[in-house]
Amino acid sequence: MTDISELRKEYTQAALDESDLRDNPVDQFAFWFDQAVRTAGDDANAMVLSTLQPNGRPSSRVVLLKDLDQQGFVFFTNYASAKGQALAANPWASLLFFWPGLERQVRIEGHVTRISESASDDYYRSRPLQSRVGAWASPQSQVIASRQWLADAFTRYQAQLGDDPARPAHWGGYCLSPDRVEFWQGRPSRLHDRLVFTKAPDAASGWRRQRLAP
Repeated sequence: MTDISELRKEYTQAALDESDLRDNPVDQFAFWFDQAVRTAGDDANAMVLSTLQPNGRPSSRVVLLKDLDQQGFVFFTNYASAKGQALAANPWASLLFFWPGLERQVRIEGHVTRISESASDDYYRSRPLQSRVGAWASPQSQVIASRQWLADAFTRYQAQLGDDPARPAHWGGYCLSPDRVEFWQGRPSRLHDRLVFTKAPDAASGWRRQRLAP
């Protein structure tokens, strides 16, 4: 096995100064995200979503960012999935984006709510047909008998639903509204730049900006 302790990298690509930041974290994220798309392509919107299960244990998984505005970060899933149940019990979560090609990560914390049914409908209709059928066929996070069981369920729903299936009521979008966003830029000697926005109603922009030790 590879000697894990010897895996090292020196971060040298860039620096992050206070003067580089936009006034609010959503605008700053959008700026970094556009750069990440040029570097990471289709993987740029992959993010780690961490929630607390009803038993108090943390749980993380990779999901995809599908929309962004000043209200927050939007992703879609089965409401009855493990993450959906976790968010029903505790509607707070964190997101983590890691773009190794840019030596950057963004850590986001905030409150999560379901988006409107009409917005979920709009996104659902934009998905490829097979993905729309899959949302009906998969009882996400539940134990199933086999891969063949899932394939059979997909075939069955495909025949039932036709070419324009409606969005299943158990599937839709969530929006994480941030109250803390940290921008991390790798730096030499592990002296990384960490600049964090926290909600601050008394600040002119509504956000306080601070530098953290690496």
